[in-house]
Amino acid sequence: MTLPPYSRFPLAADLSICRILNGMWQVSGAHGAIDPARAVAAMFAYHEAGFTTWDLADHYGPAEDFIGAFRREFAARYGAARRAEIQAVTKWVPSPGPMTRRVVEEAVAVSRCRMDTERLDLVQFHWWDYGDRRYLDALRHLADLRGEGRIRHLGLTNFDTERLQIIAEHGIPITSNQVQYSLVDLRPDRRMAAWCREHGVALLTYGTVLGGLLSEKFLGRAEPGRGELNMASLRKYKQMIDAWGGWALFQELLAAVARIAGNHRVGIAAVAIRHILDRTAVAGVIVGARLGVSEHIAANASAFDIALDAEDEAALAPVLAKGGDLMLAIGDCGDEYR
Repeated sequence: MTLPPYSRFPLAADLSICRILNGMWQVSGAHGAIDPARAVAAMFAYHEAGFTTWDLADHYGPAEDFIGAFRREFAARYGAARRAEIQAVTKWVPSPGPMTRRVVEEAVAVSRCRMDTERLDLVQFHWWDYGDRRYLDALRHLADLRGEGRIRHLGLTNFDTERLQIIAEHGIPITSNQVQYSLVDLRPDRRMAAWCREHGVALLTYGTVLGGLLSEKFLGRAEPGRGELNMASLRKYKQMIDAWGGWALFQELLAAVARIAGNHRVGIAAVAIRHILDRTAVAGVIVGARLGVSEHIAANASAFDIALDAEDEAALAPVLAKGGDLMLAIGDCGDEYR
């Protein structure tokens, strides 16, 4: 399998990513056991198909260690020079507290060691409490480490539009912001996407296939109980569906997406991904990978084979109009974490 050239996005002059990133939350333990050897072997299949970009975090269990192991085995197979083909974007999610140079430097050092690299491609910073403005201290130190070559680029995770503006006003250049964005959660349309387009900040999105709920598996199904929602992502995104409009309305959405998918001869998830890839400021969509357990390489690749037209968008509009306003129910992007 070879992905088309437009499957890539220049996140920066020196960092090209695949527009569908392989999400590694699924190795954290919240989605069942993952065998490390099988996981690393599966990473080669994704890479060789063109899915060369990995999204992970310091708190996703062994995710950073898996990247380190993958890089070492990749170099052993293909030579050290080809390690540059791998893009691994991690997150730093610190506990509240003083954000001194030493605290920030040590956290970055741990990720560099675990991921077996001298320079992290992208550090996406998360902060729990906007009332604690020490997030600006952390970002200044991260920016200094970028200047020293230990970080290639600096991004954010789940920051709202107001805080993006504050960070910009403090002169801290940001490459990207990672937010939830899906057919159910279109909050970035309201403020975030326009601000990012104006200020040159790319969006990386997650939750786009609702942890697998946006798929044929759940079309025409009765509302799942807690026993069926046996993974963290299923439970998380079922809550988003409930906040948006409930299971009956979600079935209407699945049916509408299924008709579009049938017309394009792809799966429901491919349409869901394509819809968000086409949104303003979106650089890439993160799709979880249960490494060594199941894979959706061909299904994900099919999102690059289709183009949604005005007729497709018109077919979705009546159902989307019935959904609740998550900006009112939750707040701006990321407010569900605060």
